[in-house]
Amino acid sequence: MSHNKENNPLALIIEDDPKLADIFNMALKEAKYDTEIINDGKLALAKLAETVPSVVLLDLHLPGVSGSQILEHIRSDDRLAATRVMLATADTLMAEKLRSKANIVLLKPISFSQLRDLASRLRPKPSP
Repeated sequence: MSHNKENNPLALIIEDDPKLADIFNMALKEAKYDTEIINDGKLALAKLAETVPSVVLLDLHLPGVSGSQILEHIRSDDRLAATRVMLATADTLMAEKLRSKANIVLLKPISFSQLRDLASRLRPKPSP
């Protein structure tokens, strides 16, 4: 795959359900993001150590390291201060607990159009 010449912002999709990850991937691509899917918490932390995504779409229940631990890591890393986090979960209690640390909390099931539209709003504004 060739590199995108439009310099779209990077969105990391951290989701262990392959079907949901594919839907999230399509929605974020349609919102003009370059995307990468990560299906494991430990792999997500390794990726966050080497890159600064514009947006992270984060499931809370992951193998390896939980989504809430990844969220804590993002919020405590100065390099990731501008990274927007969209939590995606069916766990309403956990969603409420973490709402203040996320930019957007999405309760599953999430529609394609809802995710695409919200992701579009989180895109960084172009420099003048």
